[in-house]
Amino acid sequence: MAGGQLTSLLSNQMLARAERLRLQTKRRLTNRSRGEHLAGKGGTSTEFNDFRDYVPGDDMRYVDWNIFARLGRPYVRQYRLEEESYVVIIVDGSSSMDFGEKFTRAKELAALFAITGMVNQEPVSLYHGKSMSVPVESLRKASGRVGYRPVFQFLEGLAAGGEATIEEAVRAVLKRHRGRGLAIVLSDFLTAGPIDRMLNELYEAGLEPWCVQILSAAERNPDVTGDLRLIDSEQGHNLDVSSVGDLLGIYREHLVRLEEHIASLCRQRAGRYISIEAERPVEELLTSSLIKQGWLS
Repeated sequence: MAGGQLTSLLSNQMLARAERLRLQTKRRLTNRSRGEHLAGKGGTSTEFNDFRDYVPGDDMRYVDWNIFARLGRPYVRQYRLEEESYVVIIVDGSSSMDFGEKFTRAKELAALFAITGMVNQEPVSLYHGKSMSVPVESLRKASGRVGYRPVFQFLEGLAAGGEATIEEAVRAVLKRHRGRGLAIVLSDFLTAGPIDRMLNELYEAGLEPWCVQILSAAERNPDVTGDLRLIDSEQGHNLDVSSVGDLLGIYREHLVRLEEHIASLCRQRAGRYISIEAERPVEELLTSSLIKQGWLS
């Protein structure tokens, strides 16, 4: 990448900031197997694994003072523990995501969440909804800084416009994934499928559901007049409309109900929900939305 940039998705400044953050899950769903958690969170193993930047709240016992003396910056030692918590990131690649900046923002947010998980030694798996014949493509169990490059390459190579709906993609993910933890779904959720069933399946698989709904400004507040022919980008169905004003009112009411419905479903399953505008830069989303609402800290 030109100029020493590690990825086209996030600036190096954003990467450095992400490395100082943690995913704030509501439930700590872990697996009794060989895994990697922060020793400062109560681990008893003494097998050293890696260093990461110190953040306020870390146990001072795990600060490496020799490194601090040399570099003038505190770093925390990490150790392998007996439990692990997976971070599963699912990027909706359906045709409706291929509108405006939605898919670009989804990939940037996926990179942000992945970095935050990997730097804290959580195994991160990425899935991308694709076609009916191949519902998802994946990169599984990246962890630590060695996982950065494959994650960036995977995300940079993704494209929207696939046939698989988000619920079909989630179903395909659960056929491959085993293990408890966190599932982050990045989608517009503009689907005719049963969202409640999809979230039930994630929850029953031991994954705390986080839903990030990404919509463009034109989808939130369409600016249309006159007679229209609407075309479903995923099903190809047509609808001729002559009374746009009445339709816009119905559409806005439906969108509000959809957002409230997804938020309620996530709350009932001890998860999180946020709706964001695709046009907002990822730096702004991190500060004003994800950190402010307690997703990351």
